[in-house]
Amino acid sequence: MHADPIGVLTGAHFIDGDHACSEGAIAAGCRFVAGYPITPSTEVVERIAERFPFVGGVFIQMEDEIASSIAIQGAVWGGKKAMTVTSGPGFSLMMEHIGLAAMTETPCVFVDVQRAGPSTGLPTMPAQGDMMQARWGSHGDYQIIAIVPNSPQECFDLTIHAFNLSERYRVPVMMMMDECVGHMIERVVIPSADKIEVHNRKVYDGPKESYRAFETGRDLVPSMVKAGDGYRIHVTGLTHDEKGYPDMSVSAQGKLVQRLMDKIRIHTDDIVMYKEEDVEGADVVVVSFGITSRTAIPAIEQAKAKGLKVGHLRLVVVWPFPEKRIRELAGKVKSIVVPELNMGQIVYEVERCAAGKCNVVSVPHAGGTVHQPKDIFAAIEKSLRGT
Repeated sequence: MHADPIGVLTGAHFIDGDHACSEGAIAAGCRFVAGYPITPSTEVVERIAERFPFVGGVFIQMEDEIASSIAIQGAVWGGKKAMTVTSGPGFSLMMEHIGLAAMTETPCVFVDVQRAGPSTGLPTMPAQGDMMQARWGSHGDYQIIAIVPNSPQECFDLTIHAFNLSERYRVPVMMMMDECVGHMIERVVIPSADKIEVHNRKVYDGPKESYRAFETGRDLVPSMVKAGDGYRIHVTGLTHDEKGYPDMSVSAQGKLVQRLMDKIRIHTDDIVMYKEEDVEGADVVVVSFGITSRTAIPAIEQAKAKGLKVGHLRLVVVWPFPEKRIRELAGKVKSIVVPELNMGQIVYEVERCAAGKCNVVSVPHAGGTVHQPKDIFAAIEKSLRGT
């Protein structure tokens, strides 16, 4: 094990998901993190605070989550890659600034290590109850990207991916971890820096007098400059024109919001990510994500041992939702089973996409523990009975 010149700790490590997320951020080039301690995410920023002095990064513990979620956006316009880290109650406080990041097209990463709620709930215990909040928590119409790892290795790999997507599409990206994945310790292999794919934002390099902060090409994603380099920059949460200046007209609102939506929609096929096993020819497909995708495996194996044809589709990117694939599967299978550590959130998206073509069965769990595989197995059997 050794550190590359840019601070990547290459080699095999036995670390938890929170620490793996920290290392992923460093490997992705993140050099500014603002946060406030909250269980079960605190280990992410503890490791960041320990490691940043050796890689030229800055960590600041802000007075609360609201301050943290705006501090990172200032750092981004100063030229840095930045993220903040929190859990449920803090995530709720950040919602207005997630909307601001979407409106100002500020690339940044929000890490939410989910715990059981609502309110203070069970601070040290797992849940997946923030999934809809990640997509719809701020007001207005906008698009985000949300990624759900199911292992410490993926916490490393997908944190890098989160930064890459954020930089490419100039959009806030959510890393929707959970307490189990954040705190479980497994082997994590960190490659050398030259083996890690890192994307950086598109930078404008034309004449200063021609720069328009929100002018786009065919990909609908504007290029950026760094504040202090002599470009005229105006960044506002108000509806604005291509220069960034406020424009309080209905036409400007329609044009801007449509582009904020379309810049993700037209790239959905490139962004969506899922993993499948034995879905072809299956009668039942289990759709799961995060820690629940791991507790579903024994249930699927038990069902197969009894002669049932069961496949598994694991959502890695939940938002944008893989509508096209769910629609395809719904037309081929008898039922889709959706276990999740909440009382039913993503199942509604599955039902919407299935559009009545197959039976959809929810397997809810209020959190605090993970599902018992026997409960998922029972739901698989029940789904084939259509009851």
